[in-house]
Amino acid sequence: MVLWEIFAIAGLVFLILEMIVPSMFFLNLAIAGFITAIIAIWITNWIYLILLFVILSIISVLFLRPILIKSKKDKEHETGMEAKYIGKIVKVTEPVSKYSGAITIYDERWEARTENDETIPARSEVKIVKYDSLILTVEKV
Repeated sequence: MVLWEIFAIAGLVFLILEMIVPSMFFLNLAIAGFITAIIAIWITNWIYLILLFVILSIISVLFLRPILIKSKKDKEHETGMEAKYIGKIVKVTEPVSKYSGAITIYDERWEARTENDETIPARSEVKIVKYDSLILTVEKV
């Protein structure tokens, strides 16, 4: 097996591991593996290639991983719904408290809760601030 194929396979293995364990760590190793595989087309000394892979991995983990994690947290902040509902002003259909309630958005009924102990009466306007599974967290406008 040629050296570039070994590093390409290593990159694929790390990419698959990243899909299984989404930690933004194995993605860095996959990137280093793919870059090393490209360079291995011209350089055939395996010691230099392993050293290059290690250096690229360290650089990627130190500099790229914080950017990827920030990007992931931003996406989580958007709640996986691409911020479709977050920040929208909607009407309360059933009084909303910390334990029960409902709102209507886009002609859909959603379970809603408040983060504090206040109860928001029906027909009030609320702002959606968070999405958790099938329950939207709201606050009074």
